[in-house]
This record gives sequence, structure tokens and C-alpha cells, in this order.
Amino acid sequence: MDAARDPERQRLAQAAARARDFSGWDLSIARPRLLEAGPPWRYEALAREYAAGAGVALDMGTGGGELIATLRPALPRRMVATEEWPPNVPVAARRLAPLGVSVLGAASLRLPFRDASFDLVLNRHEYLDCAEIARVLRPGGYVVTQQVGEENWRELRRFFPRMQRFSGLHAAYRDGFAAAGLTIVRDEEHSYRVAYPTLSELVYLLSVMPWVVPDFALDRDLDALLALERACLGEDGLVLTESRFLIVAQKPDRKAAR
Repeated sequence: MDAARDPERQRLAQAAARARDFSGWDLSIARPRLLEAGPPWRYEALAREYAAGAGVALDMGTGGGELIATLRPALPRRMVATEEWPPNVPVAARRLAPLGVSVLGAASLRLPFRDASFDLVLNRHEYLDCAEIARVLRPGGYVVTQQVGEENWRELRRFFPRMQRFSGLHAAYRDGFAAAGLTIVRDEEHSYRVAYPTLSELVYLLSVMPWVVPDFALDRDLDALLALERACLGEDGLVLTESRFLIVAQKPDRKAAR
């Protein structure tokens, strides 16, 4: 490595090394500061709201079970969580089994459940198949999903041309739920500015979320990272745009409608 770049690499290397030990889905050590109002909804509050009338619930892509553990007292007694990444399955099971939540290692696009199994499907930032969600929902049941929006970290695209794009995902999910026979109850998207304290936090996040910039590696991407830092680092920190969208949809209860 060029000796002039080595100090820059060294100051970011600790963040990349920390990411190698990552499991579960606790990103609190790299949480940014809001510079503008965040989404006008709170996913946790919506999960509690729709859980109130549910008998059986599913949490898709539970990570290490962190979110469900915090929500557990307000969620249905009968509950299942799925997780696709194998190392996270035992992490989630250790956290959630004592709370009465079964954890299954399962693909998110092909759910291993019978038709009409759940009154509520929760999904935060896990990819999904709209028809599969409709299949496993009971009549009258709801899906509540929050996803990453198209404008998320848009500042990175100039420096990382291979960055994953989420263009069209919001419309695809909204239209997909409708095509599967669900009624859209709520549909919103919101973008806002945040500030990460330093570039190290972003390096950590890119390291633990390899789908954002495929094949991200500190050595390979150091120049792009430093160029991004020069462009986006200010008095508030490393300023980026974050974007989220929310969809709540219901499977019609045709018996109740009669």
C-alpha cells in the first residue's frame, strides 16, 4: 500500500475489524444523529398497535431478535420469528426462546408455513415476496413493513457506482400487495438528513451490510471513502441522506364483509 495512504487506512481499520465479529442486528454503535425530522411514523409503535388484535404473529428477518425482545410484552403470546442468515439463528433463539418466541432458520421469499397461519406479519428491512405474505396471512390479518427507500445514502452513488439501488422497490411492494389481493391501509415514504460522527461509523455499516456496496473492502475502496469524506464531512459530522418507506396492508375478511 502507498505509504501516504497507510495512516488513512489505519484510522479506519478498527471499524472494519469490529465488523468481522458482528452478529445479531444491533447497530447502535454506529447510530447517526438526526439533523431533520425522521419518519413521521414509529415502526415499534405500529407493531404494538397492530399486535393488539392479533392471535398469532410472525416476525420476518428477526436478526438477533433484538427488536422483538423489546416489544415482546405487547406482542401476541403465539409468535414465530424467521432469520435467513444462519449465524444469527442461534443468537435470536437464545434471546427469544425464554420469551416464548420460536425461531426458525428460513428463507424470506419462501416461507415454511401453511396458508392462513398468521394474523400479523412484521417485517423491518427484510426482503419479501408479496404473494407469500398474502398466502400466510389469515383473512383480516395485517402486514406491517418498513423498508429502505430509494434515496437512502444517495451521496454514496457518486463514489461507489456499484452501489445497490432500491429504485422502484416501494412501488413494486405496494403494487405487489395490491395484486395479491391485499388492501393498502398506509403507504408513506420519508427522506431526511443525518450525521454520522466520523467516517469510521460508515465503514462499519458498509462492512456489516455487504449488499449496500457489493464486495466492499477497506483496501479496495479506501480512495472512494476518502473522497466521500472530503465531500460530505462538515461541522455536524459525515452528513448523508436516509430514506425509509412504510406499507401497512390488510388481507380482506370476505366473511366479515357479507
